[in-house]
Amino acid sequence: MDYKYTSRSEIDTMELAENIESEKFPGMIICLDGELGSGKTVFVKGFAKSLGITENITSPTFNIVKEYEQGEMPLYHMDVYRLEESSETIGFNDYFQSNGVTIIEWSDLIKDKLPEERLEIKFKTIDDNENTRVLVLKPYGQKYEDVVNFVL
Repeated sequence: MDYKYTSRSEIDTMELAENIESEKFPGMIICLDGELGSGKTVFVKGFAKSLGITENITSPTFNIVKEYEQGEMPLYHMDVYRLEESSETIGFNDYFQSNGVTIIEWSDLIKDKLPEERLEIKFKTIDDNENTRVLVLKPYGQKYEDVVNFVL
């Protein structure tokens, strides 16, 4: 089942991320998709802030993965936009099976490598208002269904 959340500002997007963070668990996978500038990295900033991460969060476009270890739980922030055939060397499963949370921007590009259980969030911009986004949350698995039901 899909759930919709309307974000009218960056603050709304960050608050949703903070609410999801409050329900975090080791090995949590969050997949973010949407056009450039739709709010994916803003979501990660909100999630990281709630974990107690004080580092500046930027999209890891050229690094593929940024690891943040100083919060309540490790955060692995991936941006697979520029990923090519070499994806096998990244060790996705090591991150997916870790004690941290993995958030993946542009996850549609590695759909065949994603675990069955995950939370997908699609960011859709609304043409008549540059600040408004509709976020479509799609949980795969009972744990993710529970998270979405709790925060929405």
